[in-house]
Amino acid sequence: MNRLTRREILQSAAGLAVLATAPIGASRAARPAGPAAGEGQPFSFKQLVERARHAAGQPYVSPRRPAPEVVQRINYEEHGKLRFKTDQAPFAELGQGGAYPVTFFHLGEFFPKTVKMHLVQGGVAREFAYSPDLFEMPADSPAHGLPRDSGFAGFRLQEWNGASDWRTQDWVAFLGASYFRTIGAAGQYGLSARGVVINAAVPDVPEEFPDFTEFYIEEQPDPREPVIIHALLDGPSITGAYRFALTRGLDRSQGVTMEVQSQLFLRQDVARLGLMPLTSMFWYGEYGRERINDWRPEVHDSDGLALWNGAGERIWRPLNNPPFTTISAFQDDNPQGFGLLQRDRNFDHYQDGVMYDRRPSLWVEPLAPLGKGQVQLLEIPTDDEIHDNIGAFWVPEGAARAGSHYQLHYRLHWQNLEPYPAENIAQTIATRVGRGGEPGKPRPADEYKFVVEFDRPSVMRQIPYGVFPEVVVSASSGRVIRAFAEPVPGGNVWRATFDLAVAPDQIAELRMYLALDGKPLTETWLYQFDRRNIVPQG
Repeated sequence: MNRLTRREILQSAAGLAVLATAPIGASRAARPAGPAAGEGQPFSFKQLVERARHAAGQPYVSPRRPAPEVVQRINYEEHGKLRFKTDQAPFAELGQGGAYPVTFFHLGEFFPKTVKMHLVQGGVAREFAYSPDLFEMPADSPAHGLPRDSGFAGFRLQEWNGASDWRTQDWVAFLGASYFRTIGAAGQYGLSARGVVINAAVPDVPEEFPDFTEFYIEEQPDPREPVIIHALLDGPSITGAYRFALTRGLDRSQGVTMEVQSQLFLRQDVARLGLMPLTSMFWYGEYGRERINDWRPEVHDSDGLALWNGAGERIWRPLNNPPFTTISAFQDDNPQGFGLLQRDRNFDHYQDGVMYDRRPSLWVEPLAPLGKGQVQLLEIPTDDEIHDNIGAFWVPEGAARAGSHYQLHYRLHWQNLEPYPAENIAQTIATRVGRGGEPGKPRPADEYKFVVEFDRPSVMRQIPYGVFPEVVVSASSGRVIRAFAEPVPGGNVWRATFDLAVAPDQIAELRMYLALDGKPLTETWLYQFDRRNIVPQG
């Protein structure tokens, strides 16, 4: 997964606005799709799947890139000046057509490929064609040099057209390759999802970025019901068809859920096929060598990978900003879910007006059995917050060969935390790493101290007064010493502390949980320790 210029392009103002009191429209009267509607054609997801299946047997043709010499001049600043006119947005009229107006992104330096847009009403699809007249465009904008049929780069859905702020507030965006994102329960964009990952972090093999080349957005007059969006995927090694059912609802504090169905067809062999992929950013947290390079206590969109495996075990793996690209694989059989989460919701831990404390967590819930495979975590070194350097995805068992067909059905939960927390297991709330040793004594070389905090009042209250849980900890390298548990004053938080004696050239896979009477009290904390993650080099 390459480093990618990130979130500012899709930033949406934080905060929840009061909804207008206009009634929810139920009219489904037929009307033109928009000011640039094309000829209507019957449409169904089944047809889209068959198109993807057929395309997999044909040579790959790259999407159109109109006037590259012009598009490359539409940089980040210039792109931000090109705003779609909301009075031209399809489904903008309350009570007629769809409930969520659609606005479109212009082509630009980072989004140079044309994506075809269609609106679907009553099973009939009509292309919504690009025109420069649909955008507010400064007189000196390079975009004036583009052909009048250049096309769009992506789209977003605005809030319900009965809301007072729908013209300024959007809640989901599809833009760039197969990337998409939505705001969570706190009304803030953050991490992204993708259609598929092809050959990420494979030595001597470049990563491939398939594109959503066509979108079909269905009319949905009721804001309480899902918006249905279909997408056609195409790339040198793969084709695919996707059906997204996006539920926003009128209560914005509920976040967003997406039910996804997809069918994928391989044109070529793929070394690493990542399904249901998530992508995020982690620069540093309560730990990490980069803390000395920035004034903020923490900088990240996500702070850990959460796993709920097929055996029922709950696992938390804090993220790293490693010295080199790293893949961690978690073998499983029919996992019940995984996600990249932002558990730390305390503004004081970030001190940044871009609201890292409000970034959504994203949980993947399989709705059909996945069988055997691995959840893989990709961590890429970064020296700034502007790069997406974290990925998580499912890699099915077996070689991904040309001609293979994959069918998926899953749900994406864009919330503050995972949607199905274990009631009888405490969660990790903090990970800290420092020099090892005992107070008042010389600090030993090559010893490091780990302090991990767990919280869930309903669980921790079960610990009798004066009883201390067992710290069950192991390391693949080095030696664990001085392990103990203690309560944190003033609440129900318990802290596990241990030291690891490890050679400078060793990487240790750590595994730890708290137990009482031989039974787990907490989720399993995993961590990959490489001293280069902690100690500044050079």
